[in-house]
This record gives sequence, structure tokens and C-alpha cells, in this order.
Amino acid sequence: MTAWYVGVDLGASNIKAVVGQESGSVVSRARRRTPPGPDGDAVAEALVAATRAALDDAGVAPEAVVRCGVASIGPLDKAAGELGRSANLGPGIDRVPLTDPLADLLGAEVTVLNDANAGVVGERFYADRTPDDMAYLTISSGIGAGVAVDGRVLSGWDGNAAEVGHNTVEIGGLTCGCGADGHWEAYCSGANIPRHARHVHETEGVPTDLSLDEIDAKDVFEAADDPLAGRVIERMQAYNAAGVADLVHAYAPLVVYVGGAVARNNPEQVVEPVRERLPELVMTNVPEVRLTSLGDEATVRGALAAAITAGANDRSQVRP
Repeated sequence: MTAWYVGVDLGASNIKAVVGQESGSVVSRARRRTPPGPDGDAVAEALVAATRAALDDAGVAPEAVVRCGVASIGPLDKAAGELGRSANLGPGIDRVPLTDPLADLLGAEVTVLNDANAGVVGERFYADRTPDDMAYLTISSGIGAGVAVDGRVLSGWDGNAAEVGHNTVEIGGLTCGCGADGHWEAYCSGANIPRHARHVHETEGVPTDLSLDEIDAKDVFEAADDPLAGRVIERMQAYNAAGVADLVHAYAPLVVYVGGAVARNNPEQVVEPVRERLPELVMTNVPEVRLTSLGDEATVRGALAAAITAGANDRSQVRP
């Protein structure tokens, strides 16, 4: 009898669900847009809908699932099985139940983990060789990291360890979506790059041909020759390198995998500059910096791997 597992990824923009076997092979996929509201229950309903769609596509009954893994943006409340007030969701969303709706659907245990921790679990599970000391950095709508130290994935008591996107890169700087000032995410995440551009234009007077009321991060990267876009990208690259240097000094990874839509869609402007700048910023070992090997499925496949391994932290339990 086949043992079936489910992985679900709650991101600021999209919800993904996969159904797979104990080997980690994925047999079906489903995707939904993350609802902007009106509340967290609407997001939970979308999680369940995506999971049902993936199960239907695989021809697997909900009761046949052994375990489900859920990767989510933060901040998490692991004890309650919920996502708390996120800087990257709609203003009416104060909490999103994660564990209960999926447990009700499946009648199975649900493992909840931070999405960047899921990236670590996924890279370690699917890679042929991965060091015991590594990190997964996501640069997407938000910024976060997951780390493995001495073969253990660090979660923290509440599931929010290594929230490096909220490291301060500029004292008294731009206000982050979380409400604090000067955070890395406030300058370099996909959701905040347009606001960063408007800030530079207003405070430094850098000219531009961009329509600042309507731009998104993609527009900034595509207009790299524009004076304002070029200045924003230059600042972003400096902050990204500083943020990764902080990550290296804190956790000493041998490899840093970088994922998330901003990084994956613009590797020459996001990943390569970090690789080039790190040696002059780091006083310890300079890690390899690699684009994720799992594409846009790093976190959802990490959630699947966490379900298969019951969210285990030990390296011997993270391999099939």
C-alpha cells in the first residue's frame, strides 16, 4: 500500500500544494493565489482548496495521507499551529490557522515550519551531498533564512529562528512592514523595492523615466540603465551582501542556497553580486553561494520532505 504525503507552502503571493511518496517524488501539484483577505480564515480556506486540488489530481483520498508538512511565511506560533500578523499579507489578516484546517481535511498529523527552514530541509533531502552547516536564503516578497548547524535545522522555540530579513541594515532607515525601521527586507524584498525607489528619488533627487506610482520590482530590474533604477539596484546589492555577511558570521554555513522569486528571476543582479562582495565583508570562512537547486518549489518540496521525515532535525533523519 502506497504511503502518501502532502506538502503545502503559504507564501505572500501564492499557495502551493504537492502530493508525493516516501521517496520524495511528486505526483501532483496545485497552486492558488494567496487571498488578500478579508481575514485569515479566507487564507486557510485557500490552503485547503489547494490541497484538495492536488489530492484530486493525484487520485488520492484525503484519508490516505500519512502526514502533511506546511511551510509558511512568518511569524509563526508553532504551539497554536498558526501564522501571526505578517508584514506581507493583507491588513485585515491578523492570524491564519494552519494546522487545524488541514488536520480536519486529512485526519493526519500536520508539521508546521518556517518557509526558509523548509528550504533547508528540501535542499538537504533532495541533494546528493549537502554539508551539515548550510543556509537557505529566500529573497522574494519578503526576506528570510533557514539554517542548519552541525546537522540540525534551527527552528527556535516559536519557529522563528534566523528571521534575518528583519536584521537592521540602516539605523533609522525605511520602516519595514513589521513596523520597525531600517530592516533588510524594507529595502530588498520584492514587495518593498518600489518603495525603496520612491524613497531614493525623494531623498536623493535621482532622476528617472520610471512611473513611480505604478512600478513593481520587475520594472526596476528591467530598467537597470535608468539612473534611479541603477542606484536602487546598487544599494540593494550592498544591503544583500551585508545581510548575507551577517548570516555567515552568525551561523558559519559552508553553503548558502538562495531562492525566492526576486533572486531566481534576477540572479546576475542579486546572487552574483553577493558572491563577489562576500570575501571583503566576511572575517571567517567565505561560503559558496548557489542559486537553489529546486527552483520555485524549494519550500513546498521542503514541506513535503518535512512531512516524510516527521520534521526531524537530525541529518540522519533528513535523508530518505
